[in-house]
Amino acid sequence: MTENVDLYSSSYSNYSLETYSEIRRETYGEDYGQTSWVSTEESHEIPELLRLTPDSSVLDIGCGSGGYAVGLAKRIGCRVVGFEINAPGVETANSLAESENVTDLVTFELQDASQTLPYENGSFDAIYSTDVMCHVPLRREVLANTHGLLKPGGRFVFSDALVLEGMISIDELETRCPDGQYFFSPPGVNEQLIQESGLKLLEARDTTENCALLSKRWHDAREKRKDALIEYEGRENFLGVQQFLECVHTLTTERRLLRFLYTCSK
Repeated sequence: MTENVDLYSSSYSNYSLETYSEIRRETYGEDYGQTSWVSTEESHEIPELLRLTPDSSVLDIGCGSGGYAVGLAKRIGCRVVGFEINAPGVETANSLAESENVTDLVTFELQDASQTLPYENGSFDAIYSTDVMCHVPLRREVLANTHGLLKPGGRFVFSDALVLEGMISIDELETRCPDGQYFFSPPGVNEQLIQESGLKLLEARDTTENCALLSKRWHDAREKRKDALIEYEGRENFLGVQQFLECVHTLTTERRLLRFLYTCSK
């Protein structure tokens, strides 16, 4: 596995480049700055699962480059606070909010989900987090904090792309987890932690098939633009990301590593 692979900062920093926009459109069918395993259908369904209205106050845990939060504000008119541990992601998100004229509805901040958050209990009608919880330590505490931040009857939707179902080698682990922190969950652990947090689990949906499909599309879209991406990212990083995407596709296609979407309520 290529060392020092940067999966996120390069995408966030190069968000506005047409090459990356083309890759996102080819991978997902639309472009809102995605770097996750959320299919287009799922991204459209999340507001319904959260029961969002123009009066909703929403928290986005791990907002990335902010495109999804900005899209929610524009489509629904709800107020969104997004936070991200990656500084280039926050910078890109705030620039996007300004360019889309939604700074009255959307704000982005540099925060760490595993730390105490500067929001009052009962501040939000809805909270969502797409493919972020598997990077966050102290998941039990994060879920408990989410319960506190929600208003009574509020909803929380999150996904976990690292649910173990089969045997994985150390080489596969290193390729699947090239940068940052990663936490794998045995089946049933998320459900147990949700219950312990005080949240009510409404649905746990297996979305592994979408993860397998998106990883293949993402890999192939990048391969078509190899020369441009090597110029932006460097050869070693390009090859490392391609190996990562191949590994994700293999593990999810063989269902040794699963992805689930959880819908909860307070």
